[in-house]
Amino acid sequence: MPANYITREGLGKLKNELEELKTTKRQEIAEKLQRSIAFGDLSENAEYQEAKEEQAFLEGRISELEDAVESAIIIDTNSNSHGVRVVSLGSKIVIEPTNPAGPKTTFIIVGSEEAAPSEGRISNASPIGMVLLGHKEGEMVSAKTPGGVRNYKILKIE
Repeated sequence: MPANYITREGLGKLKNELEELKTTKRQEIAEKLQRSIAFGDLSENAEYQEAKEEQAFLEGRISELEDAVESAIIIDTNSNSHGVRVVSLGSKIVIEPTNPAGPKTTFIIVGSEEAAPSEGRISNASPIGMVLLGHKEGEMVSAKTPGGVRNYKILKIE
């Protein structure tokens, strides 16, 4: 099972969702199954078939969340070596594209489970996330993106 890099906040959200699914949602589906069984002949009971499909989906999601929680590796903001800041999981960084030139962008590098580019959280497995890891302020990196090769300058690491 691959490691799941995640912040404490993200792990808390996963655990909350898992608890909700295991308790409330499982109970709701169990009740729906009981009601549909009461209608008789299960082979032609659409409500029963729908409830079974919901149950299968729910159990699949529970399994995914359990795996994600079990394989979670908590990331904290930027541990550095000998006072030199490098981009790592949990780093908040500011970059500036140099080809073509563009506006500065600030984001946090997180694990895939927490990635939300529109919220400024990019995955360490994304093209930009991968090339930034291990680099220092002032360095230039090139990322092969769906739009072509882009160059970035690392302006700040927090």
